[in-house]
Amino acid sequence: MRGRAPYRPNRADPTRPATQTPESRYELTTVYSFLGTGLADPATATGHYANQRRTMMGTIRQAKFQIGDMVRHRIFPFRGVIFDVDPVFANTEEWWLAIPEEIRPRKDQPFYHLLAENEETTYVAYVSEQNLLPDESGRPSKHPDVAELFAGLENGRYTPRARAAN
Repeated sequence: MRGRAPYRPNRADPTRPATQTPESRYELTTVYSFLGTGLADPATATGHYANQRRTMMGTIRQAKFQIGDMVRHRIFPFRGVIFDVDPVFANTEEWWLAIPEEIRPRKDQPFYHLLAENEETTYVAYVSEQNLLPDESGRPSKHPDVAELFAGLENGRYTPRARAAN
């Protein structure tokens, strides 16, 4: 086609052009605003935001907890061992909307996958960072899958098992 610039793939996403359109700049600014920085360019962030990771799609906060940490829920009576972390909400919209609005968490924060337990049972939970506190009880987890993922409890944190590469 005459008059059109040749297609140049984006290194991060080869299916998208490398050039930025006015619309994509607007989308990025919207993402930054949505993530709560209030900044059009997160590279200029200072203070609290200076500790956040910057990416092409916006700013991702540094996770407060790590894999192997024992945590408890801020509102509900359960605790668990973190076995995975999502930098931002990565579940279905249906799941998020099922949470009562008055306690519904923000999506722009880390979400943790827990091997969870309460007084009655064990299960897997998906919990926002704002709803977690460190579990300082010192009690080991009763979850049966802990032994499969972790080598043991050391200094209040579970040590992940070494995994063979695929």
